[in-house]
Amino acid sequence: MVGQVQLSADGPVVSEVVFGTWRLLDGVPGPCIDEIADRLETCLNLGIDTIDTAEIYGHYSVESAIGEVFAARPDLRSRFKVVTKFGIDVPSVEKAGAALPHYNATGENAVGCAEKSLRNLNLESIDLFLVHRPDWLASVDDTAAGLNRLLAEGKIRHAGVSNYTRDQFDLLNSRMDRPLVTNQVEVSLLNMAAIYDGTLAQCEQLGILPMAWSPLGGGRLFDAEDEAAVRIRKKMDQIRPRYDDAGDDALALAWVMNLPSHPVVITGSNQMDRITSQSGASALQLDRQDWYALWSAAKGCPVP
Repeated sequence: MVGQVQLSADGPVVSEVVFGTWRLLDGVPGPCIDEIADRLETCLNLGIDTIDTAEIYGHYSVESAIGEVFAARPDLRSRFKVVTKFGIDVPSVEKAGAALPHYNATGENAVGCAEKSLRNLNLESIDLFLVHRPDWLASVDDTAAGLNRLLAEGKIRHAGVSNYTRDQFDLLNSRMDRPLVTNQVEVSLLNMAAIYDGTLAQCEQLGILPMAWSPLGGGRLFDAEDEAAVRIRKKMDQIRPRYDDAGDDALALAWVMNLPSHPVVITGSNQMDRITSQSGASALQLDRQDWYALWSAAKGCPVP
């Protein structure tokens, strides 16, 4: 059973493994409302009670699909915490003024997107609202003003960011009436940048838990032609017996979760057997040497 953690001293309590919805509507035809509801039921049975989504997911259609489920199943709506993100505009019916993909983290857009997400998701308040990407043209005061307004009005319960550098996080945080509660960044055996550039260290310093997206390297871990992935899986075969024969995906998530910043991991799978396997990661405490053995396999060399 997946455990629960608090993202920060004043932040929300979320499940250690989060159900990510980037690919929720994949497939031809895509899933119907009952099928999505079944997935959510499975997540709850595993202890996963947090959903991660974004305005742009499914080309601006995933939030509405989740909202339809919540409208049909109020019991599910009441049992889930919802994380959503704003600030990426691409040409579409929903973004009539977008002639090309760009970022928009202005305060006005923050408010407009949050209000739209509330309608689409069929929610009265968003548990956690994130700036999806740093917008290099939005002033920090403008972005903060929008987020602070949403917090004051109760439209969002908590604010955070995604893909922010240390300096970007510090700058926005300095203008917030209530501290940011997380930084959602890419972390995996195949992408360790956040470990080296100080992003995760900052989370430790501030006492907040990061959220790790793409903990399986966007599926690259299972690529038979990827040399690093092949080395990692071979090493996993060697250590697996020490962890009750956990699957590759569970071991990969556990490797991320065992970092001292204790990232919450976002699973992006629609396959319930995969999600069931990955849910076991929260119970895996990797031996220090096994953790470094996987690091070495990923890098193709021993530690320096």
